[in-house]
Amino acid sequence: MTSLSILDLSPVPAGGSAAQSLRDSIDLARHADALGYRRYWLAEHHNLPNIASSAPDIMIGQIAAATRNMHIGSGGVMLPNHAPLTVLERFKVLEALFPGRIDLGLGRAPGTDHVTSIALRRRQDIRDEDDFLDRLQELLLLSNDGYPKDHPFSNVHAMPNDVPLPPIFLLGSSDYSAQLAAQIGAGFSFAHHFAGHDAVHAMRLYRDRFKPSQHLQAPLAILATAAVVAETAGEAERLASTIDLNFVRRAKGVYAPLESPEVALAYDYSPMDRERIAKNRERLAVGDPDMVKARLTELAQATQADEIMITTMIFDHEARKRSYSLLADAFSLASPRAMPQPQPAAAG
Repeated sequence: MTSLSILDLSPVPAGGSAAQSLRDSIDLARHADALGYRRYWLAEHHNLPNIASSAPDIMIGQIAAATRNMHIGSGGVMLPNHAPLTVLERFKVLEALFPGRIDLGLGRAPGTDHVTSIALRRRQDIRDEDDFLDRLQELLLLSNDGYPKDHPFSNVHAMPNDVPLPPIFLLGSSDYSAQLAAQIGAGFSFAHHFAGHDAVHAMRLYRDRFKPSQHLQAPLAILATAAVVAETAGEAERLASTIDLNFVRRAKGVYAPLESPEVALAYDYSPMDRERIAKNRERLAVGDPDMVKARLTELAQATQADEIMITTMIFDHEARKRSYSLLADAFSLASPRAMPQPQPAAAG
């Protein structure tokens, strides 16, 4: 059976606060942990009023401490924004505190607009060209002591140096990341919830070209997609209207907090807006539990996904929790037995 996981962007609703959205993420993670979800990943976005998730490494620590069973990870750390050594050390610290439960998902994009991306990298080497491959190579070489002895970085070790790096996943929305993940023997997560590229082709390309590595012997493919579930199809459509309005606004360069279904349904959409909504709905699974299960099962089979990772960007926190509950019931997820939480070492 395909495992289910969650991608959380900590959505900020109109009239709400980003601080509360972060606390809601911890609440949702506890809920998902009890339902039997396999992974819970946090995104990295910057300077967006509708997304509070800007520091996934901090949130990973908070959520791992509040849960017992799920793998907690980044979906992802946007590598262009960070020095590779910093990423290694932060995730090794997380792995030391929560052994066997941390995932390191890496993305190519900055997760923001151009000006904000420059502000994020102001004290780093800012280049016009894409330097993701250089940063990834540096991260991999530092992680496995791969630099030759005559290289200045040969004596640089990510601390704590007695802790392994968590599993690496590359995030992507095209063939490029799929092939790269396959080449280096990493896990791969395809962003079906916003990608214009064919998910089936990218996911199968990854699987066909995968080369085993010391970290991963067989391909591990995750399909990230959007879903909204309610007791009835009509209620699910009402909840999903928030997504429709948010998509229309984003297409016009407006990144406002998420509006309620009442505001979204009353919005005066143009014919072009409605065309955009219809196109975006092709990527969404919206309906009652049976409808959404059928849609996600079809996607999993077509893409040969090992896991389906769900993101649900709707207005009401309790409705979001209910959506994940209904989905867990539809897929008959088993509530796991709690793993023992690591205890801090005694002082002295």
